[in-house]
Amino acid sequence: MPLPQNEIRTESKHHRSIQLAVVAASLLWFAAADQLATQAARGITVRLNLSDGYQLLQSLFLLFLLVAGTMFLQSIFSAGTPIRQLIGLPRRPSSRKEWATGAAIGWGIVLVAVLPQTLFGAMYVRLWIAPRSIYLLALNLATVTVLALASEIGFRGFAFRRLIDAIGPAWATVVISLLFGIVGSFSRESTLLAVIAWTLFGVALCLAWLRTHGLWLGWGIHFAWIASLGILFGLPVNGIDNLASFVETRAIGRPWLTGGFFGIEAAPWTLIPLGAAIVAVVLVSSDWAWDYTRKPLIPAGYAMDVPPPAAHTEMERSIPPAPPALVQILPTTPQSRSVEPDR
Repeated sequence: MPLPQNEIRTESKHHRSIQLAVVAASLLWFAAADQLATQAARGITVRLNLSDGYQLLQSLFLLFLLVAGTMFLQSIFSAGTPIRQLIGLPRRPSSRKEWATGAAIGWGIVLVAVLPQTLFGAMYVRLWIAPRSIYLLALNLATVTVLALASEIGFRGFAFRRLIDAIGPAWATVVISLLFGIVGSFSRESTLLAVIAWTLFGVALCLAWLRTHGLWLGWGIHFAWIASLGILFGLPVNGIDNLASFVETRAIGRPWLTGGFFGIEAAPWTLIPLGAAIVAVVLVSSDWAWDYTRKPLIPAGYAMDVPPPAAHTEMERSIPPAPPALVQILPTTPQSRSVEPDR
């Protein structure tokens, strides 16, 4: 018996309230986990004198706390979900290709954003070639890999999926992208343009999830953005310039190209490659969108194995049988001799 319309509305509103409450709890846990990971990493590095590994430890602790919190929140809905599926990294044959494609997109964004500085401004590059720089390069690459994954799980993982269930994919993308823009550009040197740039970046990352239902593509984009900008070019990332290992760069030029002290993330020019990245994500993910996001076909119509109605059977029995058809045998002329002539 179908439920009355008012009961359906009440149940839908109740479900949405639960989803929004879980989203709020997930985002609050993200903020708390970041503080806990920072304190834990600081304590260990001070006690063991491992200052170089502070950022890597902080990223690893954050990733662990986010996974643990996600597993606890998921238990509210259903237990037994595989961890990889839960955090948005399902096993599938295209995972490496998705990540590599995302890394190519991230590298392209940074390249287009940085190139005008070399043409219309000035970039002072200082190279540091020493054995210690190789060690710092490996350490920073590991840090960026874990940090990008933790950020994707925190923003485009469990909370984003629950928000989609509550308010739909379009509004969920707007909310998460704005929040990502505000948090991602948080710095003393931040500007409104930096918030807009990080919001556009968040839109591209949300689309990467919506088009693939996985974090592989977005993880690759996020990793390449930070690694290319901070490690390869030696420029500030989110106003922070302590990721450089081999290259340290100081950009001088017009603010619309360099972004000032904050870096290219606060430059108006950067909005163009970030907008192009949104288009690129849609174009490169067409096959994965078909493979992983389309709804399965559900058979409909009438079953063909049910017995016919009794009236139809009785009607078929009342029809007299057709008389047997006559078979006429026509004479034929042999096409070859039946007896070979004597020789």
